[in-house]
Amino acid sequence: MEPEIIQLIDEHGHEVDFELVASFDLDDTRYAVVVPVDGDGEDAYILRVEQDENGNDIFVGIEDEDEFNDAVEAYNELMEEYEEYYDDDFDEEK
Repeated sequence: MEPEIIQLIDEHGHEVDFELVASFDLDDTRYAVVVPVDGDGEDAYILRVEQDENGNDIFVGIEDEDEFNDAVEAYNELMEEYEEYYDDDFDEEK
């Protein structure tokens, strides 16, 4: 599967390509996990996904520490479920 690449504007106004790693919903809010395409894979960012006036997705940094921590926890739980699912699936193939 081809990775989904999105282009975001950094704090200096430069366009930066990011790979969309995952997206998930928490309560009534959508979040996206992205990593810089040109990075070393160590830096991942969780962004809130909102809609502009035309209905297009916009990615917003999370300023609220509690919201950020909740999003990180939800993502970690999602990854644990993903790993368990694929570990079980791999064990069944043996």
